[in-house]
Order: sequence, then structure tokens, then C-alpha cells
Amino acid sequence: MNPNMHDWREAAACHDEDPELFFPIGATGPAIQQTANAKAVCAPCPVRETCLNWALRNSHGFGVWGGMDPDERDLYRRRTRARERRQDKATAA
Repeated sequence: MNPNMHDWREAAACHDEDPELFFPIGATGPAIQQTANAKAVCAPCPVRETCLNWALRNSHGFGVWGGMDPDERDLYRRRTRARERRQDKATAA
């Protein structure tokens, strides 16, 4: 499935879920289980990558998007930038 930007949310596994599930308050206590529950909804989602890319492009700092919490998205972003820098250096050499 290759949804366009207008219909990917309609195809999302979370479409009929309570949006509050994806925005836990904090990162400890009950929020840990809530985050895990949100990620479980994301795991089989057919538009997970599209959702993640949308969140990364729009700098969403809260919530679970594309199966990743904010810390995981930050780490993903840093690793992607580091990989791009290495590729740029290799290309320039």
C-alpha cells in the first residue's frame, strides 16, 4: 500500500482508537504501559512508515507516531543525520 498524504490516516491502524492512547502523560509509571499499548497498535499498521515520516518532517515532540516515542524519534533522527554525513564525506572523497 502506498497511500498519499490525503488518505494515509484513513488507512492507519489507529484510525478508530482513542487519540489519548498515543499521548501519554510522562514517561514513567502508567505512561510506560500506555506507550507500550500505543506501540502495539502501530506494530501491524500498513502506514506506519508514512506516519513516522510525517511526524519527523513536522517535528512532533510528543506522542507515539509510527511506532516510536519522542526519544526514539530523536535517536532515529540523529542516526539518520550521522549516516547522511558519512555518505556525504564518502561521496566527496
